[in-house]
Amino acid sequence: MRVVTAGIGLRAGHVLSILKEAMPEVEFVGYYDPQPTHLEMIGTDIPRFEAVEDMLAQAKPDLFFVGSPNSFHLEHIKAGLDAGVRIFTEKPVVTTKEETMELAALLAEHGTDRVMVGLVLRYSQHMVDLRRVLDDLGPVVSLEANEHIGPYHGAFFMRDWRRMVHWSGGFMLEKCCHDLDIYNMVTNSRPTRVASFGGRKSFVPENAPTSNAENEIMHRKKSVWNSVDDAFHSDGDIIDHQTAILHYDSGASLAFHTNLNVPDEHRRFCVMGTHGMAEGDFVRGYLKATARDGTVLADHDYSQMDSARASAHYGADHMMVDDIAAFLRGDADSLPVGVVDALEAGLVAMALDEARISGGMVDLAPVWAEFDAFGLRA
Repeated sequence: MRVVTAGIGLRAGHVLSILKEAMPEVEFVGYYDPQPTHLEMIGTDIPRFEAVEDMLAQAKPDLFFVGSPNSFHLEHIKAGLDAGVRIFTEKPVVTTKEETMELAALLAEHGTDRVMVGLVLRYSQHMVDLRRVLDDLGPVVSLEANEHIGPYHGAFFMRDWRRMVHWSGGFMLEKCCHDLDIYNMVTNSRPTRVASFGGRKSFVPENAPTSNAENEIMHRKKSVWNSVDDAFHSDGDIIDHQTAILHYDSGASLAFHTNLNVPDEHRRFCVMGTHGMAEGDFVRGYLKATARDGTVLADHDYSQMDSARASAHYGADHMMVDDIAAFLRGDADSLPVGVVDALEAGLVAMALDEARISGGMVDLAPVWAEFDAFGLRA
């Protein structure tokens, strides 16, 4: 299995290193990155290429990993499709609605099975176990969920290249597309109308650290490419908090909240159906499902998960790579999530930011009509 990568930062290095563990037959045969920062995670003797197209033509890979900054994804995915190679791209797949439709047209031509995606929460044990009890809850009526990250992580976003919307696509897209995807899955539908409110109130000059201890926290997570030193005086234009409400074509509704400055992190979800409910937390490590008569349908404690695996998206990184390895070897026919799911979650994130900026409700019907015209769903 010959593998090349565009981008070799921390995320790419981590995923590729555990892919090598799961598939010893993997051979890294090339990389493209003007500023490689974690090459040691896959081997420092790998050939370096000056252009993605040259790498794909000369290294003749079986798999092309797209781990470059988000704004470069479409360019690199197009090169992979043109080269006829199978692609794994990190999320979000693209950063704008226009790029989404351009890629949808390409996928209609080349096939959706050519591109795998890193929407890792779909692979998590939480979602594996939730899928087992979803039918017992009855049709989903309403949901509430959040993603709250610690100040060290929020400061990383405000210092990293992700702070700029033109590189990342915005915080809701960059970080919360995972969450939006799993709630599309849970409701088995897509949002039809959305509204959103938010802004930047924590990572502003007046809240800058006044102690060395706090300042060290804000630099705990390192960034390299196009980074800045100060999260509170940066030129970034992403937000640090956002509240969203979504109405789905199934009739379900979701209230979702994200905040980048929460010292006691959690990533909680609660799903209410006509016949029961399920609640869980990825960070705090549990899932409990209860029927409306009080019967406990599931009660899982994930807090004792092996620490080496749990540190990587609650164990989901390793589960994702195990599934991908089985799929690449032909031992599995499908994966829990595909590129079409990822593009739909991305369009929802973009609509939420449109609603936040405009101050109005966004009707997604025209967006879905345009997207569905490419016929990517069977």
